[in-house]
Amino acid sequence: MEKSKDPLHGVKLADILERLVAEYGWDELGDRIRINCFTHDPSIKSSLKFLRRTPWARAKVEKLYLGLLEK
Repeated sequence: MEKSKDPLHGVKLADILERLVAEYGWDELGDRIRINCFTHDPSIKSSLKFLRRTPWARAKVEKLYLGLLEK
């Protein structure tokens, strides 16, 4: 069985978001990615709902997470 080369393979969006919040906090996350679900009354649940239906925002979150992994 061949292993996926995609670093996001098998990683849940919820896990990505929780890691980013733990690393940066909601305030800095909202500064880095300017979307309302991070800046106005943020929560994991509401952010996941938005990110799952908004591909451009999800792409930004995934890019930030991949940058964090490279550190």
